Amino acid sequence: MPMLTIMPSGKTLQAETGARLLDAILTSGADIAHKCDAKAECGSCHVFVHDGRKSLSKIQRTENDKLDTLVGVSSKSRLACQAIIGAENITVELLDFI
Repeated sequence: MPMLTIMPSGKTLQAETGARLLDAILTSGADIAHKCDAKAECGSCHVFVHDGRKSLSKIQRTENDKLDTLVGVSSKSRLACQAIIGAENITVELLDFI
């Protein structure tokens, strides 16, 4: 199982391959907004993925379209509700400017 590290707290936990990144973050007890029931409509679960980006599922059109509307997007940006965890360890940064 891959390890998920959540910044800035540095909390680390085992994540299940095939799970949504949002679900793994919520399981850790971290406070992350998620207002649209994982439909990629609100963008409130925007995170930066520092390590393990290639292990996550590919960005689909719905996610990409929503990211295009958000402030502060970078090449590390993902919507946690749309990213599916692969086999590699992942480090994500929870953002507070959303």
